[in-house]
Amino acid sequence: MGKIAFVFPGQGVQTPMMGKDFYDNSPEARDIYRLAKEASKVDVEKLCFTQNEDLDITEYTQIALLTTEVAMLKEVLKKGIRPDMCAGLSLGEYAAIAATGAMDLKDIFELIRIRGKCMQEAYPKGGAMMAVLGLDPEEVEKICDETDGIVSVANDNCPGQTVISGKEEAVTAAGESLSNAGARRCVRLNVSGPFHSKLLLPASKRLEEALKDKTVNEIKIPYVSNTLAELIEDKDLIKDLLVRQVSSKVRFRESIMLMRKMGVDTYVEIGPGKTIAGFIKKTDSKLKVINIEKYDDLEKLNELMQ
Repeated sequence: MGKIAFVFPGQGVQTPMMGKDFYDNSPEARDIYRLAKEASKVDVEKLCFTQNEDLDITEYTQIALLTTEVAMLKEVLKKGIRPDMCAGLSLGEYAAIAATGAMDLKDIFELIRIRGKCMQEAYPKGGAMMAVLGLDPEEVEKICDETDGIVSVANDNCPGQTVISGKEEAVTAAGESLSNAGARRCVRLNVSGPFHSKLLLPASKRLEEALKDKTVNEIKIPYVSNTLAELIEDKDLIKDLLVRQVSSKVRFRESIMLMRKMGVDTYVEIGPGKTIAGFIKKTDSKLKVINIEKYDDLEKLNELMQ
């Protein structure tokens, strides 16, 4: 077996009752939910474990999903497995940083609460995002650059799947051009803002202020940055990268390719759904992915212990 990476999904995979079986079976998981509630001043247990509309509102989604991923992470770590590196998609990068030990969990929960509110409020009307299927990211980027108005690549997820973001009219125009250029599908996303575009710069500024009084510790396990698609081992880079990430492109396809190049052949996806597994398999079908989204899934990890 080669190297192991822990990977964490981002916003969009949240579902009611996510993490409930971890909460029911693990005192440590319950402690994580209580810490998140204390740090964020949000009733995270109610948010995750009841039917409610708030779960899909960005300022609440982010704290709910991060709490769930960290609670699951704790149970994976109890198995005695230590990854060689970590990565996360957008919000998931905060879970990756939690896995590295570089920041106190209370600080991470406080930050993600602020991040969610900042992103919700930065550009509340007139923004849009669109998934583009079946075109190379370079072609998508070129067409965005040629489109009038503010539109750019927000996510380079995997071969054949790119997300664009910006002002609504520019995203619509770019979508038409992309369809004419041969995109298999262009699908508007049901999101509350033009995330990972320069329209989110006000959110970056607010997050920068929030980070000033946070302590960053030495990185015990390196992680791959969304913004650079590079392995981060220097703690002094973390704050700047988190600030930039909000309004910058998520380079996840390149991140997977980097980890593969560095010898990672097994990926443990920690969090609801199998989104990251899909991205990894589309990047290289030979790579192995183990999904941990239910408590019983922890049994899948036994083979990594042998």
